[in-house]
Amino acid sequence: MTDITTSGASALGNRTVKRMGYGAMQLAGPGVFGPPKDRQAALAVLREAVASGVDHIDTSDFYGPHITNELIREALHPYPDDLVIVTKVGAVRGDDASWIPAFAPTDLTRAVHDNLRNLGVQALDVVNLRIIVGSGHGPAEGSIEEPFTALAELQRQGLIHHLGVSNATSAQVAQARGIAKVVCVQNHYNLVHRTDDALIDELADLGIAYVPFFPLGGFTPLQSSILSDVAGELGATPMQVALAWLLRRAPNILLIPGTSSLDHLHENLRAAGLKLSDEVLARLDAIGEKTVQ
Repeated sequence: MTDITTSGASALGNRTVKRMGYGAMQLAGPGVFGPPKDRQAALAVLREAVASGVDHIDTSDFYGPHITNELIREALHPYPDDLVIVTKVGAVRGDDASWIPAFAPTDLTRAVHDNLRNLGVQALDVVNLRIIVGSGHGPAEGSIEEPFTALAELQRQGLIHHLGVSNATSAQVAQARGIAKVVCVQNHYNLVHRTDDALIDELADLGIAYVPFFPLGGFTPLQSSILSDVAGELGATPMQVALAWLLRRAPNILLIPGTSSLDHLHENLRAAGLKLSDEVLARLDAIGEKTVQ
């Protein structure tokens, strides 16, 4: 069995979790909408992740919608004492599988209660506010005072233990921290997409976890001749090398690679033990340096 403790552990709120976690998004159907093709296979992946030592699972009730949370509850409830489940709110799904911003306090209250019900818990470990401002999918400046204040009120009511933000700019992280304690930031970041380099270092100094989504490129997997060459030299897959690079990038990075395949789950987890020399690290760093303006 793969020993994921070799990648170390880091703080997530008042808990310490292994840095190699699991993201549940891919357990839903195509386009993160509808049920999985094979429900039993999805349940098996969740159970195997926890059996392999994973103690940090990322999800959302708008995955499906409701599908991944229902799967997590069926597979793992009652949950192990050391398992931290991180969810996110701030959107709902349209009948056409569209992603619709839902930031009003009533929307967020409904979303938190949906997560509580579908996960089968009295309080949520961590809730990230998924920020969608303006058009496009990347971070965009704009005030998050109203929605984050609404979540802070739900936290005061005892429905949420910890808060975080997702798809956020540095200014929005600062604004959120002025309202309530922020324990994690979940943004798009990987070996090629490096725009959050400064933010990662800033959060490391603050003791705040950084959780990259799309750590392997998302719906368009990472492709690089350098990455492939390094993987061949190390007897690893390119995706394992990309995950190992993230683990070396900063000690506050927590990984949540997602998959609906047992084979890919084990492949991802084995990245925890992959060692990268300084020379290899420099070659990999150059991939991102070419793309950052």
